[in-house]
Amino acid sequence: MKVIIITCIALILDRIFGDPLNIPHPIIYIGKLISKLEKTIRKSKIPLKAGGFILLFATIGITVTIITLLLFACGKIHPYVRDVVTTYLLYTSLAAKCLKDEVLKVWKAIDKDDLDLSKKQLSYLVGRDTNHLTKEEVIRGAIETTAENTVDGILAPLMFIGIGFIFNMPVQFVFMYKAVNTLDSMVGYLHSHYKDIGFASAKTDDIFNYIPARIGSFFMLLAGGILGYNFRKGWKILKRDNRNHKSPNCGYPESVVAGLLDIQIGGTNTYFNEVVVKPTIGDIEDELSGEHIIKSTKIMYVSEIITVGMICLISLAVSFI
Repeated sequence: MKVIIITCIALILDRIFGDPLNIPHPIIYIGKLISKLEKTIRKSKIPLKAGGFILLFATIGITVTIITLLLFACGKIHPYVRDVVTTYLLYTSLAAKCLKDEVLKVWKAIDKDDLDLSKKQLSYLVGRDTNHLTKEEVIRGAIETTAENTVDGILAPLMFIGIGFIFNMPVQFVFMYKAVNTLDSMVGYLHSHYKDIGFASAKTDDIFNYIPARIGSFFMLLAGGILGYNFRKGWKILKRDNRNHKSPNCGYPESVVAGLLDIQIGGTNTYFNEVVVKPTIGDIEDELSGEHIIKSTKIMYVSEIITVGMICLISLAVSFI
């Protein structure tokens, strides 16, 4: 029962407050750690690909060790203190409200016909160059990042929390995942500057997200059906276009959203002045509009509820075994 209570409180805190302001946020510290380790490795004589593995293992090791020591110290003070800190840390591992708020900034700029502002807002969310994007490309970018991060920032962390509770280590499990995911977002690019040092992080992130992307996409499909979107088309595009992406995982959530909303996303983008050719996902049945951004965030929230519900059901089932 404690599993359900702590998970639900963390979810509610994220829904109300989003990323905490003026309060220590562990993901920010993980990012700072990665930056320092990356600079140290680049200054050394270690080959960058080998250094990338050192960066990966050092980041995970330091993160999990600090988390474990912190929870151990809190438990020595009082079990309730440990529960409070656990709840807070789990809350900071979720990013639904933050993602929604940031994506809606893009939508609001588009709604005001302020293309320059919409490109600027999108640049905070994606790795691609946004300076020369059209209105439709900005909308596409917002939808794609919402779809991808529904898994990366919400559903996958929830799944790692659920698995972690089985071993009585939910915080360690989810922050191991967050460390890898943060590494991938910072160094896991195909650009020549990151290709070697980010190789280990990118591949490990692919492994960590392999199952969550597939299960999470099915939950997103269910969410779309609940919301009254095109469930049958979502299933069709998921099966047809899930491999139409450079990532082995990102094509799954993007395909579901494209099918559910009867739109086409994907395609070629520019990263760090290098053009990356990608296939398209979905069919052009409905022209891209700001309303599709809103709908993608609704899919995100409903799939989050479905995932938490599944964790609660599994926890109750395990408690009766």
